[in-house]
Amino acid sequence: MSVLKAGKSAPLFGLSAIDGKKYSLQEGLKHGPVLAAFFKVTCPTCQYAFPFLERLYQQLRLSGVRIWGISQDGVRDSQRFAREYSVTFPILIDDYPYQISREYGLEYVPSIFLIAPDGSIAVQSEGFLKRDLLEIQRSLAQTLSVSVGALFQPSEKVPEYKPG
Repeated sequence: MSVLKAGKSAPLFGLSAIDGKKYSLQEGLKHGPVLAAFFKVTCPTCQYAFPFLERLYQQLRLSGVRIWGISQDGVRDSQRFAREYSVTFPILIDDYPYQISREYGLEYVPSIFLIAPDGSIAVQSEGFLKRDLLEIQRSLAQTLSVSVGALFQPSEKVPEYKPG
C-alpha cells in the first residue's frame, strides 16, 4: 500500500499519548483540522522538522489547533524526544506492529498529514519540505481565522527539502 495522498479519507484511529491520555481522530476532527506527524525518535529529519512543528503549534495553540506527533517508538524514548526537542504538543504512540502507520501507508518518516474536519487529507508530506510546512501553516491560519508570524526566520538557513 502506498502512502495516502491529499483528497483521500484519513483512517480513523485512537491512540494513547506519552502522558497516558487517550486521543481519537474522530473526536479531534469535531473541533477542526488535525495535523498528524508520524516519526521515529532516531530519525535525523524528524529531529530537524519537529522544532518547526512546535513553532507552528506555539503560533496557533491559543486558537485550538490540534497537532499530534505519532511516534513509532515506546513511551520512554518518545518522552525523551519530546524533552530534547522541546515538543509540547501531544505525542501519541503507534508502537510495533505500527497499525496506524500501516493504515496510512507510511514508507518514510517524517510523514505529515493535515486532516480536514471532514476527514479528508488536505496536505500530505514526506520528509521535510519547506513549501509543505508553509502550505500547512497558511491553511491552518486561514481555517482558524488567525494571522501568524514567520515559520522560518530570515537568519535560519532552512533547506527546501530534507529526505526522510
